[in-house]
Amino acid sequence: MSFQHVMDARKRRILEAVTDDYIHTAEPVGSRTIARRYNLGVSPATIRNEMADLEESGYLEQPHTSSGRIPSEKGYRFYVDFIMKQRPVSEEERGRIRRALAEKRREINLIIEETARILAHLSRYAAFVLSPISKAGVFRRIEILPVDTRNVLVVLVTDPGFVRTHLIATGHPLTGAQLARIAEFLNSRLVNLPLSRIGTSLLREIKAELDEYNSFIDATMEAIAQSLEDNREEQVYADGQVNLLEQPEFQDVSKARTVLEFLAEEEALHGLLSGAVGATGVTVTIGREAGHPSMNSCSMVSAPYEVRGIPMGALGVVGPTRMHYSRVVALVEFVAENLGDVLTRILVM
Repeated sequence: MSFQHVMDARKRRILEAVTDDYIHTAEPVGSRTIARRYNLGVSPATIRNEMADLEESGYLEQPHTSSGRIPSEKGYRFYVDFIMKQRPVSEEERGRIRRALAEKRREINLIIEETARILAHLSRYAAFVLSPISKAGVFRRIEILPVDTRNVLVVLVTDPGFVRTHLIATGHPLTGAQLARIAEFLNSRLVNLPLSRIGTSLLREIKAELDEYNSFIDATMEAIAQSLEDNREEQVYADGQVNLLEQPEFQDVSKARTVLEFLAEEEALHGLLSGAVGATGVTVTIGREAGHPSMNSCSMVSAPYEVRGIPMGALGVVGPTRMHYSRVVALVEFVAENLGDVLTRILVM
């Protein structure tokens, strides 16, 4: 039986009060403060005993002897999973988000950049957005267009809405009928396949069936493989790292440097956000759950965004473990949905 079921109502209420108070004040919380501010109907002595039990169970910590308590990672996890009530995004904030993204119209990179900016501004933490991952799409069609007698333009179209082009030397002249036959054959084998399923073995198999075209097919298969593997367009857009310096936890310069240096590593952030692309809904990662020592003092709230039901990228907010989870979870969820809607209108139309 989980502690969710065995933790009695009074302990849950006290854990909630300690967590809420610490999130707002960044100061360890004592039993007298809980009794005075939260009207639990019990004495400070009773609250003190309950807090001692919660500390013994690992849900609270006492930073210093004779100080109040603060939530542990275990306490935050219980708070997020079983106690927290989301604070809805206000109508004013919803309007600001919609207007900010709409102003960027059809420029995807500008929309992603603006998403990071508005998310950092409204959360008052650091925000990160992974641009759409083209490999998450579906093969739609390939077109092979003659440029001159020895060069053709290969156009690869994927759903939703990505187009890649490659200029390829044929090695020897090919007629329009031959190019059309090659394109028709490739489309018959690849159309509607998820890009993640088009691997080396399938391309090698197709190449063997079109062996009569020799070097041209080698180059075409290479172009397709390169398009599938090419992730140069996947970038992590960041904003608001400076917001972390306003948090009391990061007044310690060495602590702040550790976190900010990690958040400056695009590869590390790419790894964190890539993991969120396949998640269902909002994910809250607290402290050591991230698996990176540099993030032990931080939490991340992340969510994927979808284009026509296909997860295409992810966004996240990073702050101290003493994060305003109830506000940030609702904000990340709303922004992810809104970004998906905006990109769907652009990429699918």
